[in-house]
Amino acid sequence: MRTRLSGPVLDCSDAIALAEFWATLLGWSVVDSASHPELGTWALVRSPDGRQKIELQGLADYRSPVWPNTDGEQQMMMHLDVAVEDVDAAVTWVESLGGLLAAHQPRAGNRVMLDPAGHPFCLFPGPVDA
Repeated sequence: MRTRLSGPVLDCSDAIALAEFWATLLGWSVVDSASHPELGTWALVRSPDGRQKIELQGLADYRSPVWPNTDGEQQMMMHLDVAVEDVDAAVTWVESLGGLLAAHQPRAGNRVMLDPAGHPFCLFPGPVDA
């Protein structure tokens, strides 16, 4: 049997707004979204080649993860790594999109950022071509 990981689903409070952040950051597109008064919001962001995706699921009771992990607090459970050509320039750009530089930076050369919903993700120097 052959399989392929398509991409993660991230919980948040406003899926449609967070989808715009990730689509802009990655140069992808928001290809679908929905809002339901009882079920919350949902959005799908897809890569230009259609092979990768990030889905966002809006939940009324969403709690942002705490970075670094702290006993008794919501843990991140996973994070995304984003390759960039220039880490310092990428930090500035991510901040202009509504992301934040995390206070805790465990590794020189990389930057831990927080998306608008509080999900940690890492910017690291690396090839950006698919």
